[in-house]
Amino acid sequence: MASATGIPDTAVIHAGEDEPLIGRPGGASQQEGKSLWYNLVIGTAVIAQAGIILLTASVWASIFLSPLMLFSAHPLLNSAGLLILTQGILILQPTHTVDQKRYGTAAHFIFNNLGIYSLIAGLVVIEVNKFAHNGTHFESPHAILGLITYILLAIQSFVGFTQYYTPRLYGSVDTAKSLYKYHRVSGYVVLTLMLATVAAATQTDFNKTTLDIKLWAVLVTAVLVLIGIIPRIKKQKLGLKGSAKPAASDNLTQ
Repeated sequence: MASATGIPDTAVIHAGEDEPLIGRPGGASQQEGKSLWYNLVIGTAVIAQAGIILLTASVWASIFLSPLMLFSAHPLLNSAGLLILTQGILILQPTHTVDQKRYGTAAHFIFNNLGIYSLIAGLVVIEVNKFAHNGTHFESPHAILGLITYILLAIQSFVGFTQYYTPRLYGSVDTAKSLYKYHRVSGYVVLTLMLATVAAATQTDFNKTTLDIKLWAVLVTAVLVLIGIIPRIKKQKLGLKGSAKPAASDNLTQ
């Protein structure tokens, strides 16, 4: 539908939301007619995919090359959860039209749920293992950082779901929409904390004596993930560019 100036509304969207923090405008925007799944590899997403796949592979390889036990499920499930949550970010970032955002949000929701279920299962495993061996809880930097990340992720997920699906909880749809940018920022913060938690895990005694996951390998792959994701962040979606006219698609999250 054209505006009063005769310029299609999608052009207005491209002028604002498609300007990224880093890189060229529209460098990672879903094209009309392209499958939603294409969002997982366009732009710098391939760098993020390389990073998260290598990170997950290194964790899984270390686990299966070591004696398997109940604890083994903890890093397997947590790394899988991180992999899935990363897909949830990548698939939604490039969307910008009403339909794209609607389908992208649904996919984002599915990925997030699967990732969170995997992370919760990982938490249950480590707690059962701790109780079985009378181990100390939340003592190491890895455990403390992991607990903080779990709490923030729970808040992030609850707020994200209610903002989009039950906005009246915030008083009005407009109020819920005004909080979207904070949900996006906190999502990137939680992702960074999750990567930091994996890095901290390499300094635990069990990893040093048994798994031998290398800190340098985790740091390199974590940097790749961030290099792939950060340039696809759109300025307007974080409230950093207010010159563009709000479009109809702003009614939808992300």
